[in-house]
Amino acid sequence: MILITGANGQLGYDFQRLFKKENIEFIATDVNDLDITNIDEIRNFVKNKNIDLIINCAAYNNVDKAEDEVLLCEKLNTFAPRDLSLIAKEINADFVTYSTDFVFDGEKTSPYTEEDAPNPLSIYGKTKLEGEKQVLSNYDRSFVIRTSWVFGVANNNFNKQVISWSKGKNELSIVDDQVSSPTYSKDLAFYSWELIKTKKYGLYHLSNSGEGSKYDQAKYVLEKTNWNGKLNPAKTKDFNLKAKRAHYTKLNSEKLEKIIGKKIPNWQNGIDRFLLEI
Repeated sequence: MILITGANGQLGYDFQRLFKKENIEFIATDVNDLDITNIDEIRNFVKNKNIDLIINCAAYNNVDKAEDEVLLCEKLNTFAPRDLSLIAKEINADFVTYSTDFVFDGEKTSPYTEEDAPNPLSIYGKTKLEGEKQVLSNYDRSFVIRTSWVFGVANNNFNKQVISWSKGKNELSIVDDQVSSPTYSKDLAFYSWELIKTKKYGLYHLSNSGEGSKYDQAKYVLEKTNWNGKLNPAKTKDFNLKAKRAHYTKLNSEKLEKIIGKKIPNWQNGIDRFLLEI
């Protein structure tokens, strides 16, 4: 039996769809069903359920708000993954949790590999990195999967925001100095599952292939939705953001691709399928 936490988010939703399609049994929980910041509650919840895999899709990911809500961010991004990994160890289940390209400072000019030294610039990035460390040092049957700029049909995301901003507007400004890879949550779930089945535990990068700026992403979405307005490139410093952003955080997914023997599609292809779905 598989336990999914954070099941109502983009990734959790796509794991549910994948498992239903493959007739795999799972229990989907969100904050109302299970408080993952309470280890005793997790311990009681998993009792007698024969869970052999826990997939943690829950996270605190409001990057700017995290600068003020440090303790809550830490609870969800550092301590919850740690506690879930400890419970997985107690019940002899595999464990999967997700991290982010925000663990890097963006000083590199080529895609980041799992060997590159992290140096997060924000509270969000710091709590995610600390969570990774806790999980990997606690339990050797864990997968920590870093990803970037996730979008999916469930919940809000940058693609949906761009479409919403474009309605009734003739002009938009989007930053062109943040570069990474937009990642479709449906692909994130599918290729994660391919990896999980190999039981080759450890730290992995998984994002759609190719790279682009937020401006490139917005431009692609707006062209596909036939918006006729004017899109202007802007700089991160033009927006009064609380958390510092890295300029370049493209993740290199070659390690994962080699292990599963499959190539991950590019982000444009992901956006095409996403737009068809919504």
